[in-house]
Amino acid sequence: MSKPYDSSWDEGNENLWDQMYRESERRDWQRWLNEHLCFPFEVRREEDDDDAYFTDVAEREPFRLGHLMTVLAIEGGDPVYGIIIRVREGKKTGYVPLCDVEVTSKADLNFWPVREYVVWFANR
Repeated sequence: MSKPYDSSWDEGNENLWDQMYRESERRDWQRWLNEHLCFPFEVRREEDDDDAYFTDVAEREPFRLGHLMTVLAIEGGDPVYGIIIRVREGKKTGYVPLCDVEVTSKADLNFWPVREYVVWFANR
């Protein structure tokens, strides 16, 4: 089980970020996330390369930019997109990169592990 979200990371403490990044470089992310996340949990898709070009599609199609979805499991890894998660939106199930989502509530114990991964992935 994960620790509650620590808001001190929001204050821009560079030493803490550097320490966390060094630890993150050595981490087996898929194993670590499976140990620290509790499924299911809710996320919002905050990034989607395709939606930059097809914004009208994003409103109609599931799993797109701005959509809320439920994470069901970690499905594996991809060399380009990183950790892939299985999600549900309404009655549909699909797959999105974990680096594209954010846990909707900071009170959710999954917030910090997902955020840690997203920050590491963006800076790798």
